[in-house]
Amino acid sequence: MQKFTILATAFALGTGAAFAADSLDADGDGAVSFEEMLAVYPATTEEDFSKLDADADGTLSADEVAAAEEAGMIPAQG
Repeated sequence: MQKFTILATAFALGTGAAFAADSLDADGDGAVSFEEMLAVYPATTEEDFSKLDADADGTLSADEVAAAEEAGMIPAQG
């Protein structure tokens, strides 16, 4: 039973991260661009976006969006 709980929790956390990024990812390419972030959060600056972009690739992954939400840097989606 404990293994099921751990797997269910891991699945839920992973799905949550993907859902959050999906709600920001307007073009469906699997990454959130600065422009997509601006469409939802117009007050976002390039400096703010850069702080969220942990790997500095110019876009936010589902994990980066989830981390930003967990840290309270952006409101949780959905």
